[in-house]
Amino acid sequence: MTDTTPAETHFDGQHFFNPHSPRGKTAADVRRWRRTRQKQPWPTRVEDPPRPPPTRAAPDRIAVTFIGHSTFLVQLGGICILTDPIWSERCSPVSCIGPRRARRPGQSLNALPGIDLLLVSHNHYDHMDLPTLRQVRKRWSPPAATGLGNARHLAKAGIRDAVELDWWQSTELAGSRVTYVPAQHFSARTLLDRNRSLWGGFIVEAGGAVVYFAGDSGYGSYFAEIGRRFPRIDLALLPIGAYEPRWFMRTHHMNPEEAVRAHCDLRARRGIGMHFGTFQLTDEAIDAPVLALRRESAAAGIEDHEFDVLAFGETREFPI
Repeated sequence: MTDTTPAETHFDGQHFFNPHSPRGKTAADVRRWRRTRQKQPWPTRVEDPPRPPPTRAAPDRIAVTFIGHSTFLVQLGGICILTDPIWSERCSPVSCIGPRRARRPGQSLNALPGIDLLLVSHNHYDHMDLPTLRQVRKRWSPPAATGLGNARHLAKAGIRDAVELDWWQSTELAGSRVTYVPAQHFSARTLLDRNRSLWGGFIVEAGGAVVYFAGDSGYGSYFAEIGRRFPRIDLALLPIGAYEPRWFMRTHHMNPEEAVRAHCDLRARRGIGMHFGTFQLTDEAIDAPVLALRRESAAAGIEDHEFDVLAFGETREFPI
């Protein structure tokens, strides 16, 4: 791992920022959104059919299980990787208020075959859920990777040896090479710590395979740069939800059309959508991201097996 001094391209000495969109949102923007938003109704609960629990995949296979939102069990090179885990009922600093699940997790923690590596992309409550992280640490104590400034939060869950990375920095963990890559987003857990820690995605290389987990992001030129630096990406996990209204969400969340562009920029062999259908964070309908993804993929000449979504709890395997 290289030096973790933040690069000046996205750190001003006190706060991190997006190089191509440094302004971010103002308090006036937030007030305007709350005043004018047209929130589509979501069902209180969606009951998904149960799926077989995942098993350990062979080292020469990639297996991915969709738990919900941005939580996946990813297996490559015989390593089990957990991304941005959240099994809590709400994504919130407290258990009684905040966005509530429309769906239960697709698999229980007990159903997982083990966790060898933990990835936490940034510190928002729907991606860094401390109650879940405490359970993961207690059960498996896997090594963890995250962005600069996030280890102090993970320590509250008992994860005290998390490796912090700046964009483009790499480390060796659990028999894999993990590289933290840029995203266009922001960070905050309170009103006082906005952009004090870094956000990003991960490239994981193991067993001759390469998987990209994008975390949470708006669309930007860095997708093409990631594709140039990692010319073989076997599987890309890309956010497709939480994007309306566009004037407010565009900077920090891709819509399905932009996710298709990102998939093409990356030149990934396969793509799977995430960050949809679990918590109502923005204004689009619960099924809008999946319908739009399939429409935009078809318009771009991309077939379903190249970029689609998994059912909640579904496991899918691919050859390396």
